[in-house]
Amino acid sequence: MKRFVLAMLGAISLSACAQAPEPSSAPAVASPATAGSATAPAGDSADARAIAAITSLNPQVSVDHVGAAPIPGFREAIVGGQVVYVSDDGRYLFLSGTGGALYDTVAKANLSEVALAGMRKQLLATIPAGERIVFAPANPKHTVTVFTDVECGYCRKLHSEIAEYNAQGIAVEYLAFPRMGIGSEDYKKMVSVWCATDRKQALTAAKGDGKVPSKTCKTTVDMQYDVGQRVGLNGTPMILTEDGTQVGGYVPPAALRASLDKLAADKAAAPAPVQAAEGA
Repeated sequence: MKRFVLAMLGAISLSACAQAPEPSSAPAVASPATAGSATAPAGDSADARAIAAITSLNPQVSVDHVGAAPIPGFREAIVGGQVVYVSDDGRYLFLSGTGGALYDTVAKANLSEVALAGMRKQLLATIPAGERIVFAPANPKHTVTVFTDVECGYCRKLHSEIAEYNAQGIAVEYLAFPRMGIGSEDYKKMVSVWCATDRKQALTAAKGDGKVPSKTCKTTVDMQYDVGQRVGLNGTPMILTEDGTQVGGYVPPAALRASLDKLAADKAAAPAPVQAAEGA
């Protein structure tokens, strides 16, 4: 996704080998009308609401243009070279292009992610528990699924800190995603890991010096790779919570624990869904 998306939403970068974004050092913007930006429209117009919606997500971004959109009920804005559509009432914001998503600017919720999470949870359930390589503390507070690759630098960094993730109360369940594709040398290494007698030791070795005894056997690596594509993976590592929500990218252990705690607290505080009356 583009830098604007990362800056606006504090999301996790999902490049070919993903990491958490560095904190922005840009100064806060007092008004959306900055040098080189669109002139802030006066009053409670649709253009003003569009700019207010964008800057409510991150006041540091500046809107370069805002005007009529090709779809009724929306305004079109350009921010950091990316086209953004905002509903006339300022409530909903749609990011166009690769990684596009629909946001509720009032609830600060990624509505597309909510829909994807349920689908991801179902897909992950198709992979047998015995096919996951698990590193877990005695009594985990949180469990995450991590699509990993033995060649990815940030995958290796994450695994080098696996003891700290466990110390934070986080169980990590690895699934294979050889990003170079089926049949690649990367893929063959991951098959060798999954064929090893001690998968945990083999994975650690593969992520360390890159060496793992070559083995072949019947594995679910192909299936895991397919599921990774279907859950929307476009970079490794990819971290998913138990309910299918994506939280990374590479995220340092303490930061991941904080994110998981917040997600759990938000979920606990959310109002229960209204049940339809029987016979309605």
